[in-house]
Amino acid sequence: MVSTPTRTTRPTRTRVTVTARPLWRVRLARVLPRYLLYALAVMGLLASTRFAIAPPRAVLPRAPHLDPPDLAAEGFAALFADRYLSWDSRDPLAHQRALASFVGAGMDPDAGLQPPSEGEQSVRWTRVVQVREVAPGEHVYTVAAQTDTAGLLYLSVSIAREVGGSLALAGYPAFVGAPASRAADVGAHGRLRGVEDPALGTVLRRALHNYLAVSASELAADLTAEARISLPGLPLVLQSVQSLGWSPDGGSVFAVVQARDQRGARYTLDYELDVAQRAGRWEISAIQMDPTT
Repeated sequence: MVSTPTRTTRPTRTRVTVTARPLWRVRLARVLPRYLLYALAVMGLLASTRFAIAPPRAVLPRAPHLDPPDLAAEGFAALFADRYLSWDSRDPLAHQRALASFVGAGMDPDAGLQPPSEGEQSVRWTRVVQVREVAPGEHVYTVAAQTDTAGLLYLSVSIAREVGGSLALAGYPAFVGAPASRAADVGAHGRLRGVEDPALGTVLRRALHNYLAVSASELAADLTAEARISLPGLPLVLQSVQSLGWSPDGGSVFAVVQARDQRGARYTLDYELDVAQRAGRWEISAIQMDPTT
């Protein structure tokens, strides 16, 4: 039997590689995390200081820009309507003289209106009820004019404000219809939730009685400390409260009342009263309007 010589396995040797690095890199690797932590802490302190001194403000949406009404142009349109609709057949030239400051060289002296051969007409009052812009610096005003013969008329008048600021007619006027409207819905309050609390009903009736009677001292007992009330100029006697109904948001009560004045005239009136319950007691914080706004 032939024996096979045994092969001896040599142990594996681990190779160690030594890499030379600059000393400054070694030191930087050791202190860099500490310096980064310091930097973050300083940035946090700076941010906290900034928010403490000047905290960020919420950006609110801007309300749409609305140009203020041009009162001079409104008055100009109303004055023209007054003179345009006023005439007397006994003095035909008076109508032209009244309109002389409005019409120009390219417009008829009567602004297109030829009064009839008989009769007369005067305007009792005028009021601008609508305005629309047709071009930059030019607006069309709808003027309501109450005349003594033709009744209530609506006249559309185009007014231009020139570069220098002067006002001028931008064309002939036009008769138009009234702004859209409909009959009053007096039954709306009947669909409101009624006031069932007897204590609140008593306060509302007492407050309305003193408010209509222009009795500030008596009314003050039912008002909140911050209430701002402006008493009416016409003293009235409260005769009855027809209905009391909560507003949809539950913060006020609508009251329909009947009252009379010292001359015997009778009125059916509609008031809204803001109410609040303080320490178990009902109080009034506003009646129909806010005199401070």
